[in-house]
Amino acid sequence: MEDKKHEIKIELTPEIAAGHYANLAMIAHSAGEFYIDFINVSPNVPQARVQSRIILNPENAKNLLMALGDNIRKYEASFGEIIPKKPRNGGNGPISNGGLPNPFQA
Repeated sequence: MEDKKHEIKIELTPEIAAGHYANLAMIAHSAGEFYIDFINVSPNVPQARVQSRIILNPENAKNLLMALGDNIRKYEASFGEIIPKKPRNGGNGPISNGGLPNPFQA
């Protein structure tokens, strides 16, 4: 029996290729789906708009988690460790733990 690879032709339109910037992600789930809302929050603007919503089944959500982890390891091997930033003022302000909140963690 011959082992054939299946190729999927993927189309990337110019509108989608331009992408959307996000500096915040909100993640929720139900029994059958994970919802990831990518949001761009601007300073001194009280409202932010969801730029894109991605809905995944649980298996694909876990596959995304593993693929992102793998890509972060490869990135850090090439460019160095990604170090989360902390406020210069030592965290004096509304965040009592001295660090910045993770904008991609609900």
